Amino acid sequence: MKALRRGTPELVVALLLALLLTSYVWYTQRAVRELRHQAGISSRMYARIFRAQSDTSISASTLALSDLAGAIVEQGVPVIVTDRLGRPTAHANLPAAIADDDERIVAYVKVLDARNPPVTDSLVGQIHFGDTPLVNGLRVIPVLQAVTAAILLIFGLSIIRARGNASRERIWAGMARESAHQLGTPLSSLAGWIELLEERGESDERIGAAVRHMRGDLDRLDRVAHRFERIGREPRAESIDVTAIVDRVVGYFRARVPQLANAVVVEAHHGDEVIHVEGDAVLFEWVLEVLVKNAVDALAGRGGHVDVHVKGVPEGGARVRVADDGPGVPPDLRRRIFEPGFSTKKGGWGIGLALARRIVEDNHGGTLALVNADRGATFEIILR
Repeated sequence: MKALRRGTPELVVALLLALLLTSYVWYTQRAVRELRHQAGISSRMYARIFRAQSDTSISASTLALSDLAGAIVEQGVPVIVTDRLGRPTAHANLPAAIADDDERIVAYVKVLDARNPPVTDSLVGQIHFGDTPLVNGLRVIPVLQAVTAAILLIFGLSIIRARGNASRERIWAGMARESAHQLGTPLSSLAGWIELLEERGESDERIGAAVRHMRGDLDRLDRVAHRFERIGREPRAESIDVTAIVDRVVGYFRARVPQLANAVVVEAHHGDEVIHVEGDAVLFEWVLEVLVKNAVDALAGRGGHVDVHVKGVPEGGARVRVADDGPGVPPDLRRRIFEPGFSTKKGGWGIGLALARRIVEDNHGGTLALVNADRGATFEIILR
């Protein structure tokens, strides 16, 4: 996953935190107002009962009961009264879509009973009641706040982890660029010594052949140093000749693989087609060298073929396949081969394939995958 822009994670966390705190303050203030309202209703009910007890008139009790019924309705609790046969005889605070339909009222009785057990009265029947709006809110709002807090916690942990990874990557990138800088001096010195040997090689063919290989190794070291300089920098977007890079990598390995016992044959297949894509030539060559070297290592001690196929794709771009006829990758390890630190080689660092995929995906917008093959291992790069 690509990293978020600088400052974006912190902004998201700040917004989530503000939302959580705002919702908490808003709901607690609303709950306080509701509780105060309920306390006022209860106080008026108590006062009405006390007044009825003090009033000696004939209608005092009837008026008091009417006032109490109105106060109960004001509390907002949905109530349905049913007789012994389960028929509704009275109701209050029901939803508008239910209040005028007897069948829906009967069905709503089950909803209320699921929330609270009904109260049974020998004269009235059963009183089925629900919850106040405050109780209904307490069922939902705290859950939403808990979910928001959990999301905030997960997001915060991911930011800490991402920042830690970014910090480590900056350290490694700095070390890589410093290594490239330190390699510059000995490389320049070696270039001078090779020039002296080239003069002697003019009269001795064996020395000349050795010097040509040394010059190739020196050029490769120089390219490796340039690769380290590219780590951690913005990706380049320039036109690169895929076929020329493939030929250069194949030619380098062809001159250095075993040719006698357990011979390894490295070949490029692209015909006369010249394919160009946008990318970074230095880093793309690094990817190819990783794949070809892994294929050569897989054939160590047994010999075989490494074939690099290059083909253009109709929508524009290139498809590059590096295939060998070695033992292949065990099925249970196929998903892990691109994980950093995972290696099937003894003493391997497990960096090559992970770095290769990152270069292809992040720097070139392409894909690198291990594809199914009848024999050996086949890695496919698709560049667009």
